[in-house]
Amino acid sequence: MAKLGKRTRAVREAFAGKEDLAVAEAVALVKANATAKFDETIEIAMNLGVDPRYADQMVRGVVSLPNGTGKTVRVAVFARGPKADEAKAAGADIVGAEDLMETIQGGTIDFDRCIATPDMMPIVGRLGKVLGPRNLMPNPKVGTVTMDVAQAVADAKGGQVQFKVEKAGVIHAGVGKASFDEAKIIENVKAFIDAVAKAKPAGAKGAYIKKVSISSTMGGGVSVDVSDVAAS
Repeated sequence: MAKLGKRTRAVREAFAGKEDLAVAEAVALVKANATAKFDETIEIAMNLGVDPRYADQMVRGVVSLPNGTGKTVRVAVFARGPKADEAKAAGADIVGAEDLMETIQGGTIDFDRCIATPDMMPIVGRLGKVLGPRNLMPNPKVGTVTMDVAQAVADAKGGQVQFKVEKAGVIHAGVGKASFDEAKIIENVKAFIDAVAKAKPAGAKGAYIKKVSISSTMGGGVSVDVSDVAAS
């Protein structure tokens, strides 16, 4: 068995025997042990009591984190004419129509968020098999199919996070950087949890939020007391 490095051993020791902590305690522990040579992302994972194979148990939504994500988000916009000009003025990184579709079909996806005006959806629809699995397909339910492209670009650049439950009933997202103050990370974590809680689908039965964990990119993870989550 390979020997563990000093950093790995230190992380394991720091997290040993610790679970179901209050949100503030969990954030403090994770932040203190995010010691990689880069600014690690603080991540949250939520196990939900849903089966997304059923339409009435699908969980998806969007939340604007109060302190942003700390990540530079590249935004692509499908639009023409004045709306394309609005998107560019708002700071969109890529703006196009058929040309952008062809670029994506060619295998180049150089963006983190995709926005489209409603009239562009016949074009964007051809990219469903490419954008869908990457959770990049524009959707009116999360505000990425809209005529107000300027606001959508501003939201995406300003720390808005989309979430969608995966097959196993798990939602995960980045909620800040290790360089953030603890109070800012805590505020972001609570905002994210609150948004997921409010997105509870009609078909969810029994316990909705079953487990919540917080971790950093290269560090350890710890579970959060679900009762503290509910109270937050």
